[in-house]
Amino acid sequence: MAGAAAVDVPAPAAANGGACCHAAKGPGYATPLEAMEKGPREKLIYVTCVYNGTGINKPDYLATVDLDPNSPTYSQVIHRLPVTHIGDELHHSGWNSCSSCHGDPSAERRFLILPSLLSGRVYVVDTATDPRAPSLHKVVQAEDIAEKTGLGFPHTSHCLASGDIMISCLGDKEGNAAGNGFLLLDSEFNVKGRWEKPGHSPLFGYDFWYQPRHKTMISSTWGAPAAFRTGFNLQHVQDGLYGRHLHVYDWPGGELKQTLDLGDTGLLPLEVRFLHDPSKDTGYVGCALTSNMVRFFKTADGSWSHEVCPCYMLKFFFPPNNLISNSLTLPMIMFVGCYRCKTTEGPQLDSARNARIDN
Repeated sequence: MAGAAAVDVPAPAAANGGACCHAAKGPGYATPLEAMEKGPREKLIYVTCVYNGTGINKPDYLATVDLDPNSPTYSQVIHRLPVTHIGDELHHSGWNSCSSCHGDPSAERRFLILPSLLSGRVYVVDTATDPRAPSLHKVVQAEDIAEKTGLGFPHTSHCLASGDIMISCLGDKEGNAAGNGFLLLDSEFNVKGRWEKPGHSPLFGYDFWYQPRHKTMISSTWGAPAAFRTGFNLQHVQDGLYGRHLHVYDWPGGELKQTLDLGDTGLLPLEVRFLHDPSKDTGYVGCALTSNMVRFFKTADGSWSHEVCPCYMLKFFFPPNNLISNSLTLPMIMFVGCYRCKTTEGPQLDSARNARIDN
């Protein structure tokens, strides 16, 4: 989840150091349907809180919010964990271990991974020792990442079945998009290298999502850090500093197999989400500047294609270029966060091809 992570029960005490390939149960659930049917209600949520642009000269922090309705501190922030530096801009968070490691009984969801978009650091937070008051476990320094991989501006973090952590990075340390790619950390959060094969980096970086049953990873394209770190400027889109493509990778091999050009209807494709059924070969991406939701899917010949969802074009509901959708979640209702207009849209998914505004 972008910016927030939920916890249902206190995590166990030991950390994971192995690969996730066994038959017994590990963290998470075998399928999203099982999570819906058997998962307990979350009692805590962790939310990244950012001071960048506020004029407040303090480090960002991780807030712990009490979600237990029977608790006297229900719906309150019960703890704040500041990071070590000012100006990091904490972004998407991820776990060290998740349902990708469901088959490994030694794997445990203990650490929260917090990439820092602007500084290039990656913070690792221990949520198991005291779930109500997490503590800082490790800081992966930007200099170490840049020296070993050439990467900077880390964004989206996902755990892998191997026990590694994979993080999309949006450029090199100078902010050039040409240096972007995918960082690998090992299970002890040491810099391991880059995930993609040499010469197979995307045009721009942002989010990514992998679908192992179709041996595919799809990544999206925001823009060059040198452009967006100073604030959005529409001229930079015309200058070619922002993206309009989806990149289709072989999973887990790291070979770029196909690039989908979304054209002028798909400017700034951001969050990528496959349908939660792990057998499906369909997903969605929100295109921020053009306010469209684009469906991507596998074709009969094994290649991938896309289309603008015919019943979901947000610019019909808001003035063009006045809406930027930056987050989406896919159950049966797709929740789309629109940060420029400070609202959330909830289109109903009638089928994989159709979506309608339902709120």
